[in-house]
Amino acid sequence: MEQNKETYQIVDYAGHLAKGFINNPLTALLGAFLLFIGYMALAVMPREEDPQIAISGGAVIIMMPGATPKEIENIIINPLERKLREVRGIEHVYGMAMENYGVVNVMYYIGENREDSNLKLYDKVMQNMDAMPKGVMQPLIKPFDIDIDIPIVSVAFYPKAGKEVSDVKLFETVRILQQKLNAVDNVAKTTLQGAHKAQFNVQVDMGKLSAYHLSMGQLMKAIQSVAVDVPNVKGRTENKLVIFGVENAIESIDDVGNIIVAQYMGSPIYLKDVARVTNGIDIQNFQNASILFKNEHNATLSESQKQITLTVAKLAGTNAVFVAEDVTEILKENEAMLDKAGIGYLITRNYGHRANEAVNELMHHLVITIVIIAVMLVFALGWKESLIVTFTVPAILAVTLFTAWMTGQTMNRITLFAMLLSLGLLVDAAIIVIENIHRHLHAHDVDSKNMRDLLIEATDEIGAPTNIATLAIILTMVPMAFVGGMMGSFMQPIPYNVPVALVASLFVAYIFTPYLSLRLLSKPTHHHHHHKKHHHDDDEHDHTHENNEGKGAH
Repeated sequence: MEQNKETYQIVDYAGHLAKGFINNPLTALLGAFLLFIGYMALAVMPREEDPQIAISGGAVIIMMPGATPKEIENIIINPLERKLREVRGIEHVYGMAMENYGVVNVMYYIGENREDSNLKLYDKVMQNMDAMPKGVMQPLIKPFDIDIDIPIVSVAFYPKAGKEVSDVKLFETVRILQQKLNAVDNVAKTTLQGAHKAQFNVQVDMGKLSAYHLSMGQLMKAIQSVAVDVPNVKGRTENKLVIFGVENAIESIDDVGNIIVAQYMGSPIYLKDVARVTNGIDIQNFQNASILFKNEHNATLSESQKQITLTVAKLAGTNAVFVAEDVTEILKENEAMLDKAGIGYLITRNYGHRANEAVNELMHHLVITIVIIAVMLVFALGWKESLIVTFTVPAILAVTLFTAWMTGQTMNRITLFAMLLSLGLLVDAAIIVIENIHRHLHAHDVDSKNMRDLLIEATDEIGAPTNIATLAIILTMVPMAFVGGMMGSFMQPIPYNVPVALVASLFVAYIFTPYLSLRLLSKPTHHHHHHKKHHHDDDEHDHTHENNEGKGAH
């Protein structure tokens, strides 16, 4: 035994890892720790249905009142396009020249940092303001914000059956709720679709307008002059005089109707003389939303009724599941307020719920795959060997998930697809180690070796070829990281996570397989050891006899 120990020399990292951890009391603690950090990453890691793709761009809108499209193109669009081409990372520049204004749209390469891109765009436009021709107004720079423009939750608010709820009441109630949802952590943007606000509607009689020789412009200016909110108290002067502001002049239909729009033959012309004023909703807003309910009995759709859809978007990189749950919680807390107003609600889209279901379904498939591998190994090697290999899979996935979480990735179907893709490769190292240990345990000289030394030797023996094979698989994944465009960004989790999983599989196989083998496996017992030795002697005698016969024949 001592002779074997001295003659075998560890040549690979596999052997050194096996030797260092096989009798270490901290190995079990390390295994528990790996499983814990994996579970923690699984619970806390942001969940999304699809991976985040960094798309950045923006629009520069420049006003020049009185300019023709040709002038806008020559003196604004073309010079601005040339200047924007100086910015690194811009893929496309599209210019549009219209009457009085021009628009230049910029699209950056996919993967460019959105905040940096927005800053570069603003900086370049502002740097060149001195080159703008006279009469050009301050440019408006609108960055594209795709991260917060895609809603994760949509809620439809509608009047309950038998309840009469005005458009204004519905809007005001939903607006209160919108304000509360905006205060939720990681909620980025909320919008209302199909909402109608309260307003005074002025329906102008064009015949009377022409009879008084008035224009629409005069009417608009007259209404605008008094339709401004002014604070009650403006402030105090040094002379201790209090300055009172004029309260908003428009409070009722009569106030609107009594606006003086012009003088005619020494008499004032009031708005009510040329128009009809009503109190209602913004009738110029033609955007309406309706909701249909399915009849449970005959599966036909009930009569449609008005609704307002509230959409909620989250901040980039946050957990869609948690944000959706927080939004649902706020809705439940305000059910009493909505019920009092006669308003019901229906969640029509819950991206967080879908993302959670997608992740849970893939995790379920992952568990099924691990069970199938375990069952196959029971028949191939034995149940103890199968148990050892099966433990390595969650340990490797735990390391991979934790690494992904630490590097700012989210859990989505592509991340989990990368796990499923690498699952068959993950167990390779552990199966190779356990198979070699199994072979050594059933070798003819097993009794002459110490169990610990046998396990270290078996692990070290396959270290070099296993390392090379794993490296070869990693190198096949690396080129995928350099694929550009939308597809490259979408598939990015695969070249990021598969190599991490494969490297983790080597370490886990070299550390835990010998450790668990020492505690679960044992040398096969030989009941007929003496008989075997005698049989060996007989073989030797036969072999000698054959040699002698051969010599005689020769």
